[in-house]
Amino acid sequence: MGEWEAGLDDEAGAVMRTVTRQLKLWREAAGLTQAEFGAAIKYGEEMVSCVERGRRIPRPEYLDAADEVLGAGGKIAAMKKDVAEVRYPKKVRDVKRLEAEAVEICSYSNSVVDGLLQTEAYARAVFSSRRPPFTEEELEQQMAARTARQEIISGDTSLPVFSFVQCESTLRRPYGGRMVMREQLERLLQLGKLRSVDLQVMPLGREGNAGVDGPFRVLRLKDGTTVGSNEVQLTSRAIVDPKLIQILEIRYGTIRSQALTPEESLAFIEKMLGEP
Repeated sequence: MGEWEAGLDDEAGAVMRTVTRQLKLWREAAGLTQAEFGAAIKYGEEMVSCVERGRRIPRPEYLDAADEVLGAGGKIAAMKKDVAEVRYPKKVRDVKRLEAEAVEICSYSNSVVDGLLQTEAYARAVFSSRRPPFTEEELEQQMAARTARQEIISGDTSLPVFSFVQCESTLRRPYGGRMVMREQLERLLQLGKLRSVDLQVMPLGREGNAGVDGPFRVLRLKDGTTVGSNEVQLTSRAIVDPKLIQILEIRYGTIRSQALTPEESLAFIEKMLGEP
């Protein structure tokens, strides 16, 4: 089983130093060499050395096996959540934290389907289209991060409420091919019927579109503050300036009024599914 390559920022590095220090202390307390410990958990000595030196991020299976062999009583296995978080890129962790603090998430997309709504096959096709391309390890890291973020959407009404406006172009561009796109449209129909989700389509035939400057998001947080975010070529940034937030809120309100209603949008997607 391959491990995750460690290429960590300061925050992630601090977490991993704590984890690797604990792993080494538990191993030494058990009186095991790295070779003996590796044999016991069915990993090579070199892998154990790499993990303890912070060159590799241990997978959940590694931590589970270490917990059992070292008799840690769940103390090592309990670190799985922290370790899983730090393997994602910093910008993904930052977005995930914001989403966890949000009571409302509003998103306008005109290039691809919003990441929270993507199927696995569609997401993989989008990531695979990147140039220069991701390595296989980077691609899997991106996929794992995307899946982790999507956990926030379910039928539980205690979660944030969501508003998505998708430009029709994102529903017509067949990333991954026709069958992948069909599965994606079916996923949109499924999520659009959740009580916590309003999904709208901005038809290409609309004369007015306040989102011509590109995709963006507005997140209203539990503490009453509002944060904006946008991604452009090679750049992702959070927006906290109240004057800029006000502009984004005005634009998003206009975009929603220009788009089809949620009910009309679901009917629009169903019609697309029936097209040859």
